[in-house]
Amino acid sequence: MLYQPESKSVITVVLKGYPRLSETFIAQELRALEKLGHRLHLISLRHPTDKKRHPIHSEIEAPVTYLPEYLYQEPLRVLKSWWKVRKLPTYRQVFSQWLKDLKRDFSSNRVRRFGQALVLAAELPKNSSHIYAHFLHTPASVARYAAKFCDLPWSCSAHAKDIYTSQEWEIGEKLDDLKWLVTCTSFNVSHLRKLATAPDKIELLYHGLDLSRFPKVNGKRHISDGRSADAKVRILSVGRMVAKKGYDDLINALALLPDNLHWEFEHIGGGSILSELQKQAEKLGIAGQINWRGAQSQQTVLQAMQEADIFVLASRIAEDGDRDGLPNVLMEAQSQKAAILSTRVSAIPELIEHEKTGLLVEQRDPEGMAQALATLITTPTLREKLTEAGDSFLRDNFDANKWIGKLSSKFAKESQR
Repeated sequence: MLYQPESKSVITVVLKGYPRLSETFIAQELRALEKLGHRLHLISLRHPTDKKRHPIHSEIEAPVTYLPEYLYQEPLRVLKSWWKVRKLPTYRQVFSQWLKDLKRDFSSNRVRRFGQALVLAAELPKNSSHIYAHFLHTPASVARYAAKFCDLPWSCSAHAKDIYTSQEWEIGEKLDDLKWLVTCTSFNVSHLRKLATAPDKIELLYHGLDLSRFPKVNGKRHISDGRSADAKVRILSVGRMVAKKGYDDLINALALLPDNLHWEFEHIGGGSILSELQKQAEKLGIAGQINWRGAQSQQTVLQAMQEADIFVLASRIAEDGDRDGLPNVLMEAQSQKAAILSTRVSAIPELIEHEKTGLLVEQRDPEGMAQALATLITTPTLREKLTEAGDSFLRDNFDANKWIGKLSSKFAKESQR
């Protein structure tokens, strides 16, 4: 091993990128673990690209180490790491495993994972007792190789894209190697247990919501019914502009709304297809009713949710298999009593029960979504009923404080081994 335990053990957390505006659920978990007394050291495979940060990122005390994002950018660091790690008794075994993986997935990304794992193993944070990866694809690969180099246990938190765009042979082998895996939906648990030789390693752990950061909304809201141009119904969506979010479907749905309804749509989030969506909205004649706000801080997102009458997310399964798991923005909007409209994809129905805590339509169905939107716009009493029931269901079942203890106890057991 490359380290000698001295004082309190450290959990080395491998992340794809840090900090990220779109991954508040990870930041929430990290801070909660720190509050419970765990020492963390964050390892990021990429440097941050977001220009803004959430307040919680400033609260997290753990140091951050950035691995070489691309190996050619820091060749001496990679070479020094290889020179050090190659002397370990585990090196030949891990190298053989990597070659086996490379033959089945011949890609530059596979090479980069091995190089990053070399650096992580060589620079392993002092007193590391466990390596924990968020996401089952690239971060788990780096964590797996590094853990094998250092003869350490490792575990993983799996989410959505990382599960459904990974090859089953690799998922199965990772599940055999790791100590345990938690995932944020029952849907994911069922899928992953089918690929595991030891299904009991896989457990449900909802991210939930730190409700202390999302103030409870009291009093009546949602009085507009879309009849008056002076009281437009406010429709909000928050999410990255990527295929699995279905924003082109949503724009088509908005364009199908009756002309006599008065509404405005606001989108918060970054993404690479903004210009395409703007052109689509212009072509359909609704560009003037849409405000594209780009990436924003959590405070701004929270305020927008408080002001929204309807929160909509048109999630779908993308062509490459990528999909949402259980988007935290749905919980956040629900906590602020915006009426929820989404799709029957993955685990969304675990949070949104149709006609009880929100409305659900099928994915890739603009007509169905337009009908549901029209119903919510014209029926404020329905919106109020859904928001009250949704808020109660959220607080009873998705309070993060009810789930984080389960994760904390897993780490506590590992540190005692």
